[in-house]
Amino acid sequence: MAGPTAAFGLTLAFGVALAGFALALPPIVLAHGDEHLPAPTLATFALAWQFDPTVWLPAIAAAALWWLGVRRVRSRGGHIALARTASWLAGVFAILVALDSGIGLYDTTLFSVHMVQHLLLTLVAPPLLLLAGPVTLLLQAATPRARRRWILPVLHARALGIIANPVVAGVLFALVMWGTHISPVFEASLENVTIHEAEHTAYLISALLLWWPVVGRDPSPWRLSHAAGALYLGLQMPQMAFLAVAMLMAPTPLYAWYADATRTWGPTPLADQQMAAGIMWVGGSLVFIGAVVVLIGLWMRDEDRRAIREDRRLDAAEAAKAGPARPAG
Repeated sequence: MAGPTAAFGLTLAFGVALAGFALALPPIVLAHGDEHLPAPTLATFALAWQFDPTVWLPAIAAAALWWLGVRRVRSRGGHIALARTASWLAGVFAILVALDSGIGLYDTTLFSVHMVQHLLLTLVAPPLLLLAGPVTLLLQAATPRARRRWILPVLHARALGIIANPVVAGVLFALVMWGTHISPVFEASLENVTIHEAEHTAYLISALLLWWPVVGRDPSPWRLSHAAGALYLGLQMPQMAFLAVAMLMAPTPLYAWYADATRTWGPTPLADQQMAAGIMWVGGSLVFIGAVVVLIGLWMRDEDRRAIREDRRLDAAEAAKAGPARPAG
């Protein structure tokens, strides 16, 4: 079996080949915010991949590093559940779909499509990545020296403890959502690719911090109980709903980029904005409600188990008080 060096070599070679393939694609596939794009279809969203190296190379690296970590743990006699690998790859794939599929192709042409992209980056990919337990895998795969010298100091760092605080993480996520939608940042991101990519990074990082206290197996300085986690995520629904309502009730398009579009197909800029608001409101609510329901179910399961353990303890105590049973006759 190929060693780590060979694996990285194969990954790099594949990335270079992918970059060359991307540069050879027709211009329409590489277009970003092109007003001359044709009306999208479901097939377009599913098949119009751009193969952007800046998106695919990190995704390939993430998959390769996960594979190397799993291989290292298994070589030491450990075991990584297949579900963890599936969750990690699903999270990486969700990011690819958001940034490089037809969704990424039309994100600066239709605001409603842009909103789908935002939800994938904040509400779908982060919990999938965290459910895989990447930090746990890193701790399992690393040498004792690397854990002591590099990993544990970062995990115990005061700065990480502050930003991982559920209150701070929740406020930060809300600030990112509101700050990028009601400030000039959103308009600038439509006009500048670098700002657009920075916006995506902010969404992903703030969402990872938001979900970290309640999702996954990774160690966290602020791990919440299931009951507290349900309340914590439930409090995120109002701020997203208010933001969606603000966009929904706006009498005119909020962003000149979409308002000045000259495309001859699809909804009007205002109708497109209203669709985006509905996607944020309904999509965000469904995800958070689903997560809250799951956490409440886990909380009830834990309470049932605790009650059973307490009953057994009380039964054992009563039996001990009664003493050994006397023989009949």
